[in-house]
Amino acid sequence: MTSKLGKVGVLYGGLSSERPVSLNSGKGVYEALLSKGVDAHLFDTGERSLAELAEQKFDRVFIALHGRFGEDGCMQGALELLGIPYTGSGVMASAIAMDKTMTKRILLDKGLPTPKYAVAHTEADLYEAEKKLGLPMIVKPPHEGSTLGLKKVKQVSDIPEAFALSQTYESELLAEQCIIGRELTVPILGKGDKAYALPIIEIIAPGGNYDFNNKYIANDTKYLCPAPLSAELTAQIQDYCVKAYLAVGCEGWSRVDVMLDEQNQPWILEINTSPGMTSHSLVPMAAKASGMEYADLCIFLLEQASTKVARK
Repeated sequence: MTSKLGKVGVLYGGLSSERPVSLNSGKGVYEALLSKGVDAHLFDTGERSLAELAEQKFDRVFIALHGRFGEDGCMQGALELLGIPYTGSGVMASAIAMDKTMTKRILLDKGLPTPKYAVAHTEADLYEAEKKLGLPMIVKPPHEGSTLGLKKVKQVSDIPEAFALSQTYESELLAEQCIIGRELTVPILGKGDKAYALPIIEIIAPGGNYDFNNKYIANDTKYLCPAPLSAELTAQIQDYCVKAYLAVGCEGWSRVDVMLDEQNQPWILEINTSPGMTSHSLVPMAAKASGMEYADLCIFLLEQASTKVARK
């Protein structure tokens, strides 16, 4: 009975550089919820205020926001204050996962495999990072998604361009050992000991470049779901990803990005706590491979909506 879900707000748009993706995610979720008979309403947080959000008196909201001010704990904190149940992870997990550097520190503390890294504030720092990490090296802004601001440094002469590109997004950069191999992603659903991994997806992008264009615009990228891996390796990767999800404190859903090197060693790159829900998106793809249609996935996530801070 979808009527028990009450009046539902689909929060989309927002203020981040990923706004165009969020607009598409939100519309997809909104239409899916309507198809299931949910009293759903679109709410663009980039154009409307928190005061207006409070006036809507939503019984719960589906967060289809990506990036800053929507996926990083800011909106989650506002919803906690307003007492509106919301989908996905809480304030702390959202903030940690949005910070790729902090995520790596937690992964390393838990003994989970993640590429070596260095933090850079200046171009000189990147030259020092290259000595530590070797080439190729990835340079990216640690609080952006959708590969925005990311540059693969193949030779030392690429460093100035990588620095200039990433610096357009933020001043503190993440330099990371570049893992050569297969690109995988693992959606996770649920909470606590009920969290589980959906089928693994292998991403085969033109020229091995899974950038913004190949993610959301072009149709040349191939997706293999379930990924052609042995049962043993599949189980190992899924186990690592669920452990990473729980280590950060995620709940509801997330997507864990992984590189599998040429020795079949998996390396966790990052965790996305508000993954895309567009026609090109990966969580719906993995859900479908497990027998869950897009609209059913939306309902599943919405049913788990909650506030995470107990009120006395």
